[in-house]
Amino acid sequence: MKLEETKKTFDHIMHEMGKVIVGQHEVLKQMLVALLTNSHALLEGYPGLAKTLSVRTMARLMDLKFSRVQNTPDLMPSDITGTYIIEETSGKRNFKFQPGPIFANIILADEINRATPKTQSALLEAMQEKQVTVGNSTFELEQPFFVLATQNPIEQEGTYPLPEAQTDRFLLKIKTEYPSAAEELEIVDRYAVEQKPVKLKATLNKNSLLFLQQIVRQVPISSDIKKYAVNLVTSTRNKKNLIEYGASPRASIGLVLAAKARALLEGRKFVSKQDVIAMAYPVLRHRLILSFEAERQNMDVDDVIKTLIK
Repeated sequence: MKLEETKKTFDHIMHEMGKVIVGQHEVLKQMLVALLTNSHALLEGYPGLAKTLSVRTMARLMDLKFSRVQNTPDLMPSDITGTYIIEETSGKRNFKFQPGPIFANIILADEINRATPKTQSALLEAMQEKQVTVGNSTFELEQPFFVLATQNPIEQEGTYPLPEAQTDRFLLKIKTEYPSAAEELEIVDRYAVEQKPVKLKATLNKNSLLFLQQIVRQVPISSDIKKYAVNLVTSTRNKKNLIEYGASPRASIGLVLAAKARALLEGRKFVSKQDVIAMAYPVLRHRLILSFEAERQNMDVDDVIKTLIK
């Protein structure tokens, strides 16, 4: 597959997404980066910013099996992983495994912070090990396997925020922003008048996606830029005045991989410094714990990452 062809494929995906989603280019690009690096992403944003719609549309464009889990406090781990049911055949009773929604290629875990830690951990085993344990049996999950979780930053009543060790399983934390005035007008025109069903053409299938994931790892990166990415991550551990706990080596791996995927999306044969800077925000923002001093100065995580880049 030539570079021009891959670029054409990505442009087509963005164009098809644009038929359903207005704006949000950076969000969609970062979702594609997560797919290309065979990783998971956490989308955070206020209700009504098309987080769920983006994920569902992305799944329609990839010829992949999609399932959605709506997280609630009474959701049990077996509601996600599946359970054994008793089946009666010719007078004999057998236990048969009934797979849950986790057995798909793209999982939308809606409002992940509403589920209890026990249920969250069932999802996170699948994310980390690409397998599910039910009773004494372990079931492998089909590749590609990809979790996109959403959460709202507001109304923290009745939520169970993800512990740091668990958010670390997500390669990216993507922030969805409010649309501009012009984009909002376009949204109203599109969805408040008569709605025509949008026909989307599947662009990628399972094999082509797995192939692209291999290509991403082969994108060249100069040793200077690799050093820059690693130094950026290690600097989070030395800025004690702003950051209480920095990012682990998992962030360095993630940052280099994400930069490679972004270069491929932009149709370039190599990783530029700009790729590293652009991906530093979604890769690092959920891996840093700010110090009291940073909070006293009213700095949020993105402000701190900006100072590190400077």
